[in-house]
Amino acid sequence: MIFNIGRFFFNQSPGYDGRDKITFTGDDGIDVDFYVLEQTRINGTDYLLVTDEDGSEEDVTAFVFKDISGPEDEEAVYEMLDEGEELDAVTLVFKELLEEEDELV
Repeated sequence: MIFNIGRFFFNQSPGYDGRDKITFTGDDGIDVDFYVLEQTRINGTDYLLVTDEDGSEEDVTAFVFKDISGPEDEEAVYEMLDEGEELDAVTLVFKELLEEEDELV
């Protein structure tokens, strides 16, 4: 499934933990909110690690999105990685980034 980012905004509701909340619009036109856990760039490609949970739970399900935008795209276009070597490699990078953040806290 391919998503277009319709808008970026910050969730300022009670319990907000500082993560960006982003709304993706699916190719079916339905908006889905995600919270950005981390982002990185690998070999010139941007990746987002997101969850659809608001942070009230300690364990969350996370998803990896890859920016597949072309120069002609007015909005960022992402696809969800769901399997394969690319997902495995990017997941390892995100794991390291999150571990570094934990060490700093």
